[in-house]
Amino acid sequence: MKNLDFLEITFVDILDIILVAILLFYLYKLLRGTVAINIFLGIVIVYLIWKLTDLLNMNVLSNLLGKFISVGFFALIVVFQQEIRKFLLLIGSTNFATKQNILKYFKFLNTNEEIITLDIKTLINSCEKMSSDKTGAIIVIERENNLEFIKNSGDKTKMELSSQIIESIFFKNSPLHDGAVIIKGNFIIATRIVLPVSESDSIPKRLGLRHRAGIGITEKTDSIVLVISEQTGSVNYIKNGEFEIYTSFKKLSNQLKKDLSL
Repeated sequence: MKNLDFLEITFVDILDIILVAILLFYLYKLLRGTVAINIFLGIVIVYLIWKLTDLLNMNVLSNLLGKFISVGFFALIVVFQQEIRKFLLLIGSTNFATKQNILKYFKFLNTNEEIITLDIKTLINSCEKMSSDKTGAIIVIERENNLEFIKNSGDKTKMELSSQIIESIFFKNSPLHDGAVIIKGNFIIATRIVLPVSESDSIPKRLGLRHRAGIGITEKTDSIVLVISEQTGSVNYIKNGEFEIYTSFKKLSNQLKKDLSL
């Protein structure tokens, strides 16, 4: 039976497996829906092949893959710069281990606590109205990364989301229309927010400061931003530093539901 001693599993082994599983879960959640997920899967495949060649004593291929992985670690820091920043923000967020977030990820637990979710229909109706009126707006939807670090640039509040409130905030003569609003759950939690502006050279010149600000905050966090153009009335959906123009509000609603897992 001594030959089977390696099969003994201790509490530390179980804890190790659980922690690795949680880490991989958050990495996948962070990269899901982005181009980076393909790179991540490629790295996992290369790593598994390396371990297989090492197990089969294929020394030449094993050494080659081993050197590639060891040197490639530094290249990954450059490739995944934005994702690493978002991951560290996620780990360091003050709301990371709150009861609400834990329940959000483990929905199979039986609980009577109601988790407030975004009323997408109300938000979409507001965007449609502002788009038809060509009312400029920038709406930030907070997800896992805490946006406390930018809330101090504007006015903190807590107003339940409604079409009238959003439209009045961004009304051209309103004192609150400059800057962005932040939505968390189904509440507007900040107005007149100044967002970090993206310095990316890949942004088309035709896009103004609102779009650059929307791209800037999504480069640093996992938030979703809706930008309505004053000139054209078009609605831009921004996530992970990339934007897409939506002409169909039904498709926009479906995309929001998908990304917010509603």
